[in-house]
Amino acid sequence: MAGDALVPGGVLAFDAGNSKTDVALVSADGHVLGTARGGGFEPHLVGAMAAVQGLAPLVAAAAREAGFVLGDRPLVQQIAACMANADLPIEEERLAAAFEYVGWAESVYVTNDTFALLRAGVDEPRGVAVVCGAGINCAGLLPDGRTARFAAVGKISGDWGGGQQLADEAFWAAARAEDGRGPATALTTALPAHYGVESVTALIEALHLGDIPVARRLEAAPVLFQVAAGGDAVAADVVRFQAEEIVAMAVVAMRRLDVLDEQIDVVLGGGVLTAGHPMLMETVVRLLSAAAPKAVPHVVDVPPVVGAALLGLDRTKAAPTAHAQLRAAFAPPPAA
Repeated sequence: MAGDALVPGGVLAFDAGNSKTDVALVSADGHVLGTARGGGFEPHLVGAMAAVQGLAPLVAAAAREAGFVLGDRPLVQQIAACMANADLPIEEERLAAAFEYVGWAESVYVTNDTFALLRAGVDEPRGVAVVCGAGINCAGLLPDGRTARFAAVGKISGDWGGGQQLADEAFWAAARAEDGRGPATALTTALPAHYGVESVTALIEALHLGDIPVARRLEAAPVLFQVAAGGDAVAADVVRFQAEEIVAMAVVAMRRLDVLDEQIDVVLGGGVLTAGHPMLMETVVRLLSAAAPKAVPHVVDVPPVVGAALLGLDRTKAAPTAHAQLRAAFAPPPAA
């Protein structure tokens, strides 16, 4: 089918997370032709084929914005799909097979969504990225194709951190402080106040019985950071441990790639890190500087779907001007 694509040399990029999915249709010269956003991507719940087929309305919307109607012809030369819940090689293979089946592109590349964050934060495919959002993950990439990655499927793969973990730690510490099993912490008043209940005991009951929806449990993580910033030792210990885990993943990835003693970008992303909590960020920077003095940490400033599209342009051997054009389309507005 070479040469038959509606957008010759084009890229269909996906950045699919647990809570949202972004799609971008990009021309061979880096112009953004169409975009779309939808809900979370959950192949582990519905299966790879159903999850990919569920992306069809987003692909159709991006194509329609570009003036195309999906049909029997492939839309683009290259799919670059950076997907949450594609943590293991077998999961990537199943998703790639599903993308090949739907026929939106002549060639398909599927990887974990952490690589989208990484590529979004570097000008060439070289660096390490740590994402700390609802969960935590890390990836490293070098120009010769070598990668470093983690299974990142939860506690069974050694993971600690992310918004859900931080929220759970906040509830845990507050419960133990109130009943006497743990040290005193301001979380015992801050958490009930946030959720509009009288005590930690009432909060536990409301969470257990579903009076407070499960989706609201993540709200405890920002409360934890606020309490830590106020000088609470228990909350500060949790924040410090989160920073240690972020740095540990980055350092291990650099060590695996044999770049621990070289200058290399460390891209930070995900809701916990992009929120800019001073205690967390200052601790990450300090610990990283001690372990890898030449590492250059920075928070990503463009959407990860840009990284997915750049990975696609890498694979189509697009000109550097295409990469620059793509970045320009998503560049943050200049500061006032």
